[in-house]
Amino acid sequence: MAQVTRTTRPTPQTVRVTLGGLEGFGGAGLDHWVKLFFPLPGEHRPVYPTGDDWWRRWGADPDAVRAVFRTYTVRRHRPEAGEIDIDFVLHGDTAPGSRWAARAKPGDQVGVWGPGAMYDPSPAADWRLIAGDETALPAMAAIIETLPAGARARVFVEVADAAEEQRFATDGDVRVEWLHRDGVPAGRSALLVDRLRAADLPDGRPYAWIAGEAAMVKALRRHLVNDRGIDRADICFSGYWRLGKTEYDE
Repeated sequence: MAQVTRTTRPTPQTVRVTLGGLEGFGGAGLDHWVKLFFPLPGEHRPVYPTGDDWWRRWGADPDAVRAVFRTYTVRRHRPEAGEIDIDFVLHGDTAPGSRWAARAKPGDQVGVWGPGAMYDPSPAADWRLIAGDETALPAMAAIIETLPAGARARVFVEVADAAEEQRFATDGDVRVEWLHRDGVPAGRSALLVDRLRAADLPDGRPYAWIAGEAAMVKALRRHLVNDRGIDRADICFSGYWRLGKTEYDE
């Protein structure tokens, strides 16, 4: 169980929630993810199963009163303080994470399960391609900010508008392109796919990390493999969410 220690607003549509009480959180990598369990209305703390078989037990009793969960990437991990930062994209009260984050205050409690991670670039890679929407931005930022001097990266980020852009401190040779939907709903834009198809990318062997809405990620991966000739082994991809679906849906 973790508790909110503070909240900030990096952008108008983003709430950064700092969770404390996680001295045992070991971290898993730069794009490490966790599942957060949110308390139901009227509850002070969430009720949820723990252990390796939590998923089976979570779904075993359809009438059980249990916390809903969603998966998030960690923006920053401070092991010495037992804290992690989670960035929530606000999109109204229809989604449990957005609803909870908009009202989060110090002392509020959530359940944390994880972490896991996928980012694992080959030492033979000449440069990195990093692409995603705002749901992937915390992991993208963590990757960018840890690039060493001389490491090259091309970064493409799709966000709602210019106000959602963020700054990164990095020693790497990084070029970031911000793509603004400007009124087009998230998950319904071809902006990122079209831009990457038209991009003049560096020569050499890349390591590609792409994440965000599942259909967008699938289209990007297909383009990189079929049109760019990038080896599948050099592409790390994850559909963080699916338009019109929750992560419980098949």
